[in-house]
Amino acid sequence: MKNTCARTAFTGLLGALALALSFLESLLPPLPMLPPGAKLGLSNIVSMYAAGSVGLPCALFLAVLKGGFAFLGRGAAAGAMSLSGGVLSTLVMWALLKKTNISLMPIGVGGALTHNAAQLAVARAMTSQAVVFYIPALLVFGVLTGLLTGLVLKLSLPPLQKLTKKIFPPPT
Repeated sequence: MKNTCARTAFTGLLGALALALSFLESLLPPLPMLPPGAKLGLSNIVSMYAAGSVGLPCALFLAVLKGGFAFLGRGAAAGAMSLSGGVLSTLVMWALLKKTNISLMPIGVGGALTHNAAQLAVARAMTSQAVVFYIPALLVFGVLTGLLTGLVLKLSLPPLQKLTKKIFPPPT
């Protein structure tokens, strides 16, 4: 019972952190030379951490939570894009974390590029217009932001691992 309560509380903290990072990111001015709506993806740091440390169900819950808040705060289009990008990128990051032995930075890149691809697919479905002109900018920006999120998680991981060991002690 104690472990279930701790896991639930920790998931809630991760959700609050992801939403706070997403909100803070929305306060940043748009970066020049980027497509409208392009963001750094700071909340994906939390999703990547959850996928590797807490498990896929928790990480998917966070992706759905972020998508739900995007829907409530910015409308159906933003919600659909956030949900599709978040869920697919979380699945890709989880698979790379569990099935490969590569560092966090390429995993962050994989997550960012998947997120961008899913959002482009949703934009194409919603507008019936070509969105291919966004691809070059999103490829470059996805690689850069993926490297950034992977690096931030890599630097943050040692204290986070200490914390999760206290919350979820290994079975004896």
